[in-house]
Parts: sequence; C-alpha cells; structure tokens
Amino acid sequence: MALTPSEPLEPGSPLPPFSLPDVATGDFVTQATHAGAKALVVIFLCRHCPYVVHVLPELLGIARDYLPRGVAFAGICANDAATYPEDAPAKLKEMATRMDFPFPVLHDGSQEVARAFRAVCTPEFFVFDGGRGLYYHGRMDGSTPGNGLPCTGAELRSALDAALAGTPAPSHQHPSMGCSIKWK
Repeated sequence: MALTPSEPLEPGSPLPPFSLPDVATGDFVTQATHAGAKALVVIFLCRHCPYVVHVLPELLGIARDYLPRGVAFAGICANDAATYPEDAPAKLKEMATRMDFPFPVLHDGSQEVARAFRAVCTPEFFVFDGGRGLYYHGRMDGSTPGNGLPCTGAELRSALDAALAGTPAPSHQHPSMGCSIKWK
C-alpha cells in the first residue's frame, strides 16, 4: 500500500461532466442528477483501501447529516476491476447495500471521469458549491489507519458548513491521502 496524496486543484474549477452507472440500480447518474443541490460532494473510493475502510462509517454519517440540508453526494470507484476484483460493480453493490449507503456508488470502468477530475487516490474528496465550482478538495480529517486520531470528519464538515453559509472556501486545505487509484 503506497500512500498517495491528492494533487492541488484550482479553486472554482468547474465540475467535470460525468455519466456513470449506479452499482445498486444500474441507472446512470450525471452531474445534472444533482442540479438542485446546494452543494455536491464527489468521493473517489473503493472497497479494499484501508484508508477508505477507516473513514467510511464517518463519511456515511456525514452524508446522512448533510443530505437533509440540501447537499448531494456521489461515490465513484475508478479502480481497474480486472486487476482488483474487489472493486468490480457487483462487489461495490454488496458493500453499498450492506452498509446502507445513502448516496449512489458509481463505477467508472473507463477511468475517464477520474482523469477528468484529476483524482489520484482513495478516498479523495471534492466539494462543489451551488454553482458547481470547486469549493473544497481535501481530506475528511486528520485521522488515518493507525495514527490514533479519532475519525470525526471535522474538515469536511467545516467545508460543507461554510459552503452552505456562502462564505469563502477554507484558505488552507490539507490534501486527501490514501491508496492510489489502480489505473489500467
């Protein structure tokens, strides 16, 4: 497991277009699916990464807290499922069903969407404001597997609160860190 940090991105960058299948329903989800949301959180995730496994319970709690406040969420797995069968759509569906995901998990089999986002690791968090400009691109909090810090989601929650309040984006954003996306 090689620790990979996310790359800095320009604040205000537009939401890349996407159209990906939901692993649970087979329905395609696009950026237009969330057009009415006050903010959109896109998370690149997978099933096997210990960093994702570590933050997943708190992430699901954050989603349950912020969905009623008008924030939409979408998880995207772009790992090569041929090399990493744990990240194949059927396995992702099992995870989403077992953990009662309150948002869609999408499969990016071509990896084109991950490249458009310039995503490099799992988990990697992108928050887009109501105008779909990049508002926050950073970690959920400082907790990682084995560092002993509690997983609170404080940084992501703070960014979402600020986005909903219409205040400027946090000036300092720590990069997401986790396993590299498994490219073809």
